Parts: sequence; C-alpha cells; structure tokens
Amino acid sequence: MTTQAKAHYRMRVQILDKGEPLGLPIAVEGRLCWALRNLINAGAAGCTPITTPGPRWSHYTWRLRGMGFAIETIHEKHGGPFPGTHARYVLHSEVSVLEDAKVAA
Repeated sequence: MTTQAKAHYRMRVQILDKGEPLGLPIAVEGRLCWALRNLINAGAAGCTPITTPGPRWSHYTWRLRGMGFAIETIHEKHGGPFPGTHARYVLHSEVSVLEDAKVAA
C-alpha cells in the first residue's frame, strides 16, 4: 500500500510599518500559513471559527503573535441551541506577501 504525500503550504511575508519593512521577512508554513492567509484575506472583518472553520484558531493566533504579528481577539456572543461566546481574530499588522506557494511533499 502506498500513501499519497500531502501538499505543504508555505508563505514568506514581510511585516511593514507605514510601508517600510519591520525586521526580516518571516516564513510561515502549514496550518499557520493557512491561518495567516485567511486573516489577510478577511481584512478588518476578521475570522471566526464559525465562519472560517479551523481546528485550533486560538493556537494559530498565539503562534503568529509570537512571530510578531499584531492580532486582536474580539469576544462575541452568539445564540442558538448552544449559546455562548466565540472569538473573532483580526490581523492589524500591515503585511506584504513575498511568496505564497503550495509545495508538493
């Protein structure tokens, strides 16, 4: 039996401050790349685990913050059969994507 290799996602980005590079470019891979791509695409609306399902949003944002990205967590109430709260994550860092690739494993 053979196993098929999974695709690997990788992105190189530059955090900017008023259009100027802030530090060195950052390489983000795998699920962190997926999360960052979604945050960039969502813009000011941000992402929630409800609208953009992902298994570990809180962990992805924690790791991305550790890399230097400014990500806000907004706690929102929701109703339905299981009322409670959920998080909305909003990327506030200005980011320039230098490279975005799906690499065959």
